[in-house]
Amino acid sequence: MAPDLLPSIDVDAAASAPADTVLLDVREYEEWMSGHAPNAVHIAMSELADRIGELDRTRRTICICRSGNRSARVTAWLREQGFDAFNMTGGMYAWSSFGHPMVNHAGNPGVVI
Repeated sequence: MAPDLLPSIDVDAAASAPADTVLLDVREYEEWMSGHAPNAVHIAMSELADRIGELDRTRRTICICRSGNRSARVTAWLREQGFDAFNMTGGMYAWSSFGHPMVNHAGNPGVVI
């Protein structure tokens, strides 16, 4: 799917998505540990094919990475697998700059690395 045709969602819409929406963070483990959206699910892009069974195809999925590039690739792939998936524009950089909450692995305020 061409990047300009890829379904996307802005940061504020992702942050206020209904509770049954999955926020899927596809960054690497160290990035996740440093800071992530409080209710996000973590499956690194490199592990997704092996762990796809952990996701529910009936739930809308918003894919997140650091800047939006990896999550765009994941969004395209998930849509090919039958998911209602969207890419969050700007990634965690945008999430942080818009002032949305982030936590680290210990539940303290997180940062984007």
